[in-house]
Amino acid sequence: MISGMYMGELVRLILVKMAKEDLLFEGRITADLLTTGHFETRYVSEIEKDKEGIKTAHQILSKLGLEPSHEDCVATHRICQIVSSRSANLCAATLAAVLRRIRENKGVERLRSTVGVDGSVYKNHPHFARLLQKTVRRLVPECDIRFIRSEDGSGKGAAMVTAVAYRLADQRHEREKTLEALNLSTKQLLEVKRIMGVEMERGLKKSSHEEATVKMLPTYVRSTPDGTERGDFLALDLGGTNFRVLLVRVRNGMRRGVEMHNKIYTIPQDVMQGTGEELFDHIVHCIADFLEYMGMKGVSLPMGFTFSFPCHQNSLDEGILLKWTKGFKASGCEGEDVVHLLKEAIHRREEFDLDVVAVVNDTVGTMMTCGYEDPHCEMGLIVGTGSNACYMEEMRNVELVEGEEGRMCINMEWGAFGDNDCLEDFRTEFDRAVDELSLNPGKQRFEKMISGMYLGEIVRNVLIDFTKRGLLFRGKISERLKTRGIFETKFLSQIESDRLALLQVRSILQHLGLNSTCDDSIIVKEVCTAVARRGAQLCGAGVAAVVDKIRENRGLDFLKVTVGVDGTLYKLHPHFSTIMHETVKELSPNCQVTFLQSEDGSGKGAALITAVACRIREAGQR
Repeated sequence: MISGMYMGELVRLILVKMAKEDLLFEGRITADLLTTGHFETRYVSEIEKDKEGIKTAHQILSKLGLEPSHEDCVATHRICQIVSSRSANLCAATLAAVLRRIRENKGVERLRSTVGVDGSVYKNHPHFARLLQKTVRRLVPECDIRFIRSEDGSGKGAAMVTAVAYRLADQRHEREKTLEALNLSTKQLLEVKRIMGVEMERGLKKSSHEEATVKMLPTYVRSTPDGTERGDFLALDLGGTNFRVLLVRVRNGMRRGVEMHNKIYTIPQDVMQGTGEELFDHIVHCIADFLEYMGMKGVSLPMGFTFSFPCHQNSLDEGILLKWTKGFKASGCEGEDVVHLLKEAIHRREEFDLDVVAVVNDTVGTMMTCGYEDPHCEMGLIVGTGSNACYMEEMRNVELVEGEEGRMCINMEWGAFGDNDCLEDFRTEFDRAVDELSLNPGKQRFEKMISGMYLGEIVRNVLIDFTKRGLLFRGKISERLKTRGIFETKFLSQIESDRLALLQVRSILQHLGLNSTCDDSIIVKEVCTAVARRGAQLCGAGVAAVVDKIRENRGLDFLKVTVGVDGTLYKLHPHFSTIMHETVKELSPNCQVTFLQSEDGSGKGAALITAVACRIREAGQR
């Protein structure tokens, strides 16, 4: 219907039909006119030329043995026009459908694109190209299209395809070489596990604790739940601009379980940065409001205080604030015991009294929450915005605390692993770039390789490197790509989702202000995969070091242990948890490790630590 091979033949068949009906050539038909292929497509082009078209028609028809009149020549000219116009319009309609699809694929309101064209009809016909272009513009007004005539598509084009293939292969090789640095072998992961073990020992020993980077802080939590805990407990969870007050009811026996009620309060900016008295008075005011809300005004309850700021503990109910973080600057608090500051504020109010039993780290809370569900739980792990771990250590190994009997939970503060350069063999140029531009250069290096707050930044730095080298985004670095923090954990998780087609990956990138092709989307996904995989493997190597230490402490050939886990990266990322589990299994073959997701380690966990402490205290009194 549209191509040069058949256009002349269509005109011939129409001429024959009209001659048979006495509409042309006085009803005469010659053998030449009846022969297939004798009216060539080039005749159509020649006849449609504006000035000498009628004259040319006379010559061509005469060549076919006809004796055409002037009217016959005019009619033949019109037939050629009708056939070629239909061809150009049909061609334009299908091309318009293709362009519309490209526009939809790109997700743009207006498409600017170029169509390369070749072929004798397009090049030689006097009106075909103009009519094709005009119809395309009419059918897809939302597309701005340029038409460029190709030269030697089959020769020069084949060479170009080969050249492009070589370029893509070279670029792929360059990308793979860069990402190779993020690909850790089993041998390397075993070495990370070994170094973590060495650093743990340094943190536990009195002689090396001061300069150790993995601090291994005693938490004074001596036991996980045993199921006999019961009672009503308050929990206070302070770790940012919002904080929570919770009432946690712990039941044992037939009705064993935990029932929670909580209310969220905000801390105004001026209170965060005012005096310590103002801050703790505000907290106590909120506790009073909560007790009234629960109909428990004036009731005295044991309380656990989750205080997610760097603290030094000398006992379970004492936490010396080392320094404020997260935008807090309340004066007169650093170097002070936060439990004492809270108790002073309660006394100033003179409305109620609380027994602050425990200052709690959220990682320990995670372990305790899972310990309530599973008695084998002896390790807590958080992999979210930040990362940390804790576990039950034998008292004989905790040199910072007197006593040899029993166990104590150790808050590892493992985010600082590597701050003494022991991980330099595993860090890349991208890790160093992220570290240098962070708020705390040189600190928390392990955390910066594995946690959600930093994985996106590593990805962004790799993408900038690729773009500078012309391997991505056509070598154009957008202002958006230069913006720190645009790659949040949720975007990494979405991009790596197996359920997403490339079209959806591209729409995520467009939402981030990054205009990408399908190829760009594939590359971005590859980078996200490499960075997240390494994070999960390093995290797995850390867990492997801890569970092996627990096994060796007990003198066991084989250990069954449960790890309580919390954190957005672990929960939301489609592959992080699986890769981490596989890594632990590979690096610690003599341990059977079960991972249990925690619910509300900072709230429920704080109450359970308080419940366990009260149980131990009561047993001691008895």
